[in-house]
Amino acid sequence: MHSAPDGIEVVATRSDAEALASPPLLILDEVTAFFDAHGLGSGPLSWTQIGDGQSNITYRIRRGNEDFVLRRGPRPPLPRSTHDMVREARIQQLLRVQGVPVPEILAVCEDESVLGVPFYVMAYLDGLVITNTIPPALSSMEDRRATSAAVVDALVRIHSVDVSGGDLASFGRPEGYLQRQVARFSGLWEVNTLRRLPEVARIGSWLADNVPDSSASAVLHGDYRPGNLMFAPQSPARVIAVLDWEMSAVGDPLADLGYLTATYSEPGSASTPLELTGVTRHPGYYTRADVIEAYRQRMDLDLDALPWYQALALWKASIFCEAIYTRWLKGERPNDKVFGPSLEAGVPQLLRAAAGFAGLAPAPL
Repeated sequence: MHSAPDGIEVVATRSDAEALASPPLLILDEVTAFFDAHGLGSGPLSWTQIGDGQSNITYRIRRGNEDFVLRRGPRPPLPRSTHDMVREARIQQLLRVQGVPVPEILAVCEDESVLGVPFYVMAYLDGLVITNTIPPALSSMEDRRATSAAVVDALVRIHSVDVSGGDLASFGRPEGYLQRQVARFSGLWEVNTLRRLPEVARIGSWLADNVPDSSASAVLHGDYRPGNLMFAPQSPARVIAVLDWEMSAVGDPLADLGYLTATYSEPGSASTPLELTGVTRHPGYYTRADVIEAYRQRMDLDLDALPWYQALALWKASIFCEAIYTRWLKGERPNDKVFGPSLEAGVPQLLRAAAGFAGLAPAPL
């Protein structure tokens, strides 16, 4: 038996797994058999976890001289609609043939008896994910500017894919998308909180009363930000893969732009739990206004209502972050020593920022 740095067990055999109180995230003999069945390398496996695993969990699998990436959902009984690995793999397969930079999907396992949840395996890519450190290869002022331009270019490429027919049209109902988002997240608050924050209902009411008319339909990434992009490891800056399609849908493209810009770090911007790519605070990178203008020049869309989408993004973020905070309070995230506790103040921070985009007066303390 092996353990990850955060204490998540990875076991060698199915019999080992059955002896544990909670199911492991990887069972090496099962994964080996699956890899064998799909012709993915040969020999014993080694593994390392990629990222912090706040939601779905991703592993780099080494087999012989080959590397792969395995992505699976968390342990049940979390809502499967938010961790649908088969759907996540499928939309990437469809987008890849449309020229969107996504990893190549090598195999999909729908059989839950293997790891307890569906999972998929994709090709490993050697690239840079930019968060809080400027990579030396892309550190010049020209490359910082090019990095920002590439963020916008990749989003435009996604939003330019035709969703009027074919398989992609089945990934969502664009009509009424915004109304459904407001209604759905309004209903999630009470079941995911142990405290009273009236700002959630106040902002939710404002969003419901001011839903803009959608002017277009597009593939939505749902969590589009620089930290979910992989860049080539050398200059010039270019995106080689858009990662993490868990929240993807078909709907109003300004929902992606609203999220990107509402969570975007720039000099002087307030810090929130969603400041996940702080590097853009440094000179040379686009400001939030630069991002909006670059998108406006490429897409023939009216952006006058963008503050509504920005408020929606942070309001939704406050609700799903509250769910994480509640799980932490209940002891369901025993290895989370930083993110979960930070949300006691972090969720109110998100709500204050959402109210600012909505133009609502700050709530009394």
